[in-house]
Amino acid sequence: MKEISTVQEIIESNFRKQVQKDKKVKNAYLLVHSGKLGVDINIAEGKTGEIQANPKQANHLASVGKLFTATLISMLHDQGRLSFDDKVVKYLDEGLMRGLHVYKGKDHSRDISIKHLLKQTSGLNDVFFPLLEKMMNDPGLEMTVREALEWGKANVKPVGKPGQKHFYNDTNYYLLGLIIENITQKPFHEAVHKMILEPLEMDNAYINGYSEPKNKPQYPPAHVYLFNTNFIENKRVAKIDYAGGGVVAPLSEYLVFMKALVGGQLVKDATLNQMIYDDVKMGFPAIGFDYGYSVWKPKAIPLLMPKKYFCWGCVGVTGAFMFFHPQTEAYVIGTFNDKSYTSKALRFMLTKIIKPLLETNTQKQPE
Repeated sequence: MKEISTVQEIIESNFRKQVQKDKKVKNAYLLVHSGKLGVDINIAEGKTGEIQANPKQANHLASVGKLFTATLISMLHDQGRLSFDDKVVKYLDEGLMRGLHVYKGKDHSRDISIKHLLKQTSGLNDVFFPLLEKMMNDPGLEMTVREALEWGKANVKPVGKPGQKHFYNDTNYYLLGLIIENITQKPFHEAVHKMILEPLEMDNAYINGYSEPKNKPQYPPAHVYLFNTNFIENKRVAKIDYAGGGVVAPLSEYLVFMKALVGGQLVKDATLNQMIYDDVKMGFPAIGFDYGYSVWKPKAIPLLMPKKYFCWGCVGVTGAFMFFHPQTEAYVIGTFNDKSYTSKALRFMLTKIIKPLLETNTQKQPE
């Protein structure tokens, strides 16, 4: 039987070896916590500039922040202030809605529902990555989220009718952010602080480009790389991340959020189940996953992906992940902070973290 300390050593060793052997990874962070198994890991590897990576550093986990946006929408649902089935036109002004979704000559703008946005099935195209490239090439270019959406109307075409297909993008979550602003009458970042960060005492968390943490940081935030650019330090570019993934926090505070979500502190149990299981099949490059309300789930595949690997959570393009594994009651949160790990990070999580946790859990069961 493996002792718990040995399991922790295996996971830590897997992580450090992975970082040390890959020159693309400048710094990486990992937290694994299971009260059931007595596992508690919070480690860092590499450097942020000249500073040794430290677990207390705040991390930008990219699209993992979408789960905060989906949770805010779900909290408003539980408060009776919106319905998932509501059409977005109910909450967005006519100027923004005009020509938002014109597909093959027909305007579908008024057919988009909040649920379509949550599940990435609105048919809208992405504006984040096209604009990110433009902003990196033009240091003088700045855009508000609304300007980014207007740019999208003129420059990127929808990919399908609302509800027709899954197409992952930030545009949908920009619109959810604006809906949150309309209902709460607060800027998106203030709503996040008021409804989630402050009640959970996430005092070292903030929205990149929009707010600051309550506590003065002891360490600089970890560097995170998109197209060889340190995204965390470019506030001009960071502003278009917005509700699509702007949360920055130490991994220990992401754990606080996930525990609160799993434990029913943020949304009702029925609502969380809907967030997880009201899903669609994801397409390339995320084949093998189902997608709920910003919730990713690996599909069970006999031999390749047994049911015991079932977990749910969220993924970031920079090799970031935040998942809950029910069978071991483990929270697995981490990032390799580089776009080259978009898919590699998920494979690492499943094979190098959850697999040894499962082996330990099996050994702890009574015969």
